[in-house]
Amino acid sequence: MKVIFEDNHLLGVYKPAGLPVQGDSSGDRSLLDLAKAYVKERYNKPGAVFMGLVHRLDRPVSGVVLLARTSKALERMNAQFRNREVKKTYWAITKERPYPIEGHLVHYIRKDKSKNRSHAYERLSRRQSDAKKAELDYRLISEIDGYCLVEVKPLTGRPHQIRVQLAALGCPIVGDLKYGYRTARPSGNILLHSHSLEFVHPVKKTPVLIQALPEDDDLWSLFTS
Repeated sequence: MKVIFEDNHLLGVYKPAGLPVQGDSSGDRSLLDLAKAYVKERYNKPGAVFMGLVHRLDRPVSGVVLLARTSKALERMNAQFRNREVKKTYWAITKERPYPIEGHLVHYIRKDKSKNRSHAYERLSRRQSDAKKAELDYRLISEIDGYCLVEVKPLTGRPHQIRVQLAALGCPIVGDLKYGYRTARPSGNILLHSHSLEFVHPVKKTPVLIQALPEDDDLWSLFTS
């Protein structure tokens, strides 16, 4: 975990791919654990440290994660995410070139919790009546050595949304075996990265931009070096 933004109300960190955001059945130490330990040590805080999760990233995904250091900041940031006032930008590497090279995707996503897998449908039907509408904008940024860098701006926050919607476009993310990519990366992670978050500070009411370049796979260096 690397700290990239910090004040009395918020903590913005870089989550490496493979690190869980919060505790899961693996028992592995989580980003939330590391953030609490960081604040406790840095500020010599006695007792338990408050740290609220504002949003989440899938375990094999890297990038910017925002946490709240106070309950007031958590409540206000939750409201911003719920009201779609936070601008989220992701990068994904695919082998297939998206067609068209930029566009707006709309699907209805239903998650199978027993398999931890989401399914995207082009229209809502009675059989998938519990599916939720998912929208994102995407564009091809660059193409190098047979790989494509795609910028994605999700407008909703559904489970595995970017992964399943890009797969439905015919562009599964490199390493994402769950959604159609054929080979795994040596790390077991996927090349999806939370590049930036833009929002209004919950207390100071000033604009905030937090961003970070990916650094967890050699393939990213094709586009970042």
